[in-house]
Amino acid sequence: MKYRSTRGQVTGQSFESVVLEGLAADGGLYIPEHLPSLPTDWQTQWAELSFAELATELITLFVGDDLSRDQVSTLVSKSYSTFSTPEVTPLVDLDREKKVHILELFHGPTFAFKDVALQFLGNLFEFFLERRNSSGGAHKITVVGATSGDTGSAAIYGLRGKKNVEVFILHPEGRVSPIQEAQMTTVLDANVHNVCVPGTFDDCQDIVKQLFGRAEFKREHSLGAINSINWARILAQITYYFYSFFALKRKGGGVPVFVVPSGNFGDVLAGYYAGELGLPVGKLVIATNANDILDRFLKTGRYEKNEEEGVWATPSPAMDILVSSNFERFLWYLARDYEAGGDVERAGKVIGAWMDELKTRGSFAVSPGALAKARQVFWSGRCGDQETYATIAKYYARDPSYLLDPHTAVGVYVAETLRSDIEEMGADTVCLSTAHPAKFSEAVLKAVNENGHHLDFASILPPPFVGLLEKPKRCLTCDNSADAVARLIVDNVSKD
Repeated sequence: MKYRSTRGQVTGQSFESVVLEGLAADGGLYIPEHLPSLPTDWQTQWAELSFAELATELITLFVGDDLSRDQVSTLVSKSYSTFSTPEVTPLVDLDREKKVHILELFHGPTFAFKDVALQFLGNLFEFFLERRNSSGGAHKITVVGATSGDTGSAAIYGLRGKKNVEVFILHPEGRVSPIQEAQMTTVLDANVHNVCVPGTFDDCQDIVKQLFGRAEFKREHSLGAINSINWARILAQITYYFYSFFALKRKGGGVPVFVVPSGNFGDVLAGYYAGELGLPVGKLVIATNANDILDRFLKTGRYEKNEEEGVWATPSPAMDILVSSNFERFLWYLARDYEAGGDVERAGKVIGAWMDELKTRGSFAVSPGALAKARQVFWSGRCGDQETYATIAKYYARDPSYLLDPHTAVGVYVAETLRSDIEEMGADTVCLSTAHPAKFSEAVLKAVNENGHHLDFASILPPPFVGLLEKPKRCLTCDNSADAVARLIVDNVSKD
């Protein structure tokens, strides 16, 4: 198994290399050169596997000779032992009569879906570095990432105390929830550095990409990526699509339509790869908030920044983005098949040209054939702030009550707008729940209490959140520029 960059100038890379490198040297994202084949009898042989066993089967297909099956199994078991339920990502009913289900992805140590990937990625980093150092080397990695809230805490909990790993997480000032900020800044391990930057998540993400684009700086500090630009993030998330498929079959359900709250596109991209591997998927639904670049693309075929209005601050802040970085991976397949006549080299050039247009002109358009293909795979919808609050209140007031976090509420609302189309397919709806509602106390309390109901928030607070806001914190502040962040890294990275 080898990997190539979406921009075509880097090919033939091993799994270990793409995990440690993160972003390709040409600025592209790594994708498999070829997708592996599933066993012919996977639907019967995998039907009763545990989450960890299923993850082992899937991940082993993508690692080549870099990891043995036993090594993958050990890493996976270690990663998911930190979750509060043996199912890891349980599937629960939201509306049995209407065949609507919630895939709860928030049972990890930071109560967000990103734990599924980042617990695994943290253990991968440590394993590969220890193996490289076993022959007397001194390999280290400086992980640099940007967060709109959940990636940061999940990355920190996955990397805290790891040998040979230093981690710097940038978050936008005032644009993460108090719980999210406290989850990051109360981790006082010496190898963890939180960095507050004035601006937006896109500003933080741009800084990270600029640092990875500085070849000498990247080499000197052995930069590594934890954002979903790292292929291992996408790979780890494929598992819960397969796991929920089997869980749905055990309930007597049909083919799933997956509804995914979407910001940076990584979560729904894992669903795309699951489908390409052979998982029966009725449709993948991209659910956006007011920051709707993906919804607008599927309606118009034009991928366009909304630069005049900028990034809207919404009750679902993890989706408050201007540009969806991971979309480039899906675009590569459109470029190969509809713009480059199947030529992988030309596909990289097309992607490079599109990204240049996005940077210089703020947008680019795909061909009608490419748009038609995208619409075969994806549906999409947009949910405003008031619809988000109303959806939370609606399901809290039902019997039985279910409390949605604001990101999951976006997905449930969009699913409701598509109900007739989904029912016409005879499919079940699986809404991915990306975070525990306690992480977004202000939005959840506003939704419930201002719609004629009352929520005792203490009753839903997970034990690790009790007293979290009062714990000692450590956080660095930095100007909004790549130069300033680079200086901060040099000044604070361990000299050991």
